[in-house]
Amino acid sequence: MPLRYLHTMVRVKDLETSIAFYELLGLKETHRHDSEGGRFTNVFMAPPGQDETPLELTYNWDGDESLPSDSRHFGHLAYRVDDIYEMCAHLQANGVTINRPPRDGHMAFVRSPDNVSVELLQAGDSLPSAEPWASMENTGHW
Repeated sequence: MPLRYLHTMVRVKDLETSIAFYELLGLKETHRHDSEGGRFTNVFMAPPGQDETPLELTYNWDGDESLPSDSRHFGHLAYRVDDIYEMCAHLQANGVTINRPPRDGHMAFVRSPDNVSVELLQAGDSLPSAEPWASMENTGHW
């Protein structure tokens, strides 16, 4: 029986804040669905040209107090980036905490405003070790 991966869904508490975070990563909104009856909004986001496997942000209009304080049970999202140092500097300059710095020039972790763990992986070979990343300690959970 054929199987095709469609998308990953994460629940969010503040839709605009979450959209802004994923835009920092380079994702763009591809489409949106508002359900009056269900009282929710789904926003689908993907890197440009990769609309076939989007990230679905689900926002419940009446709040979502059942969201856990630590979404680690979810696992994580993973994105390949062209320059991990440049991406981490960009995120940090925009107020995102780098939970696991790219000390190895290959991998970093950050968290979304809804506490979803996001792994960033360097495309190709690891970059040479560089400061400030090489000596930066972990911050919080990743």
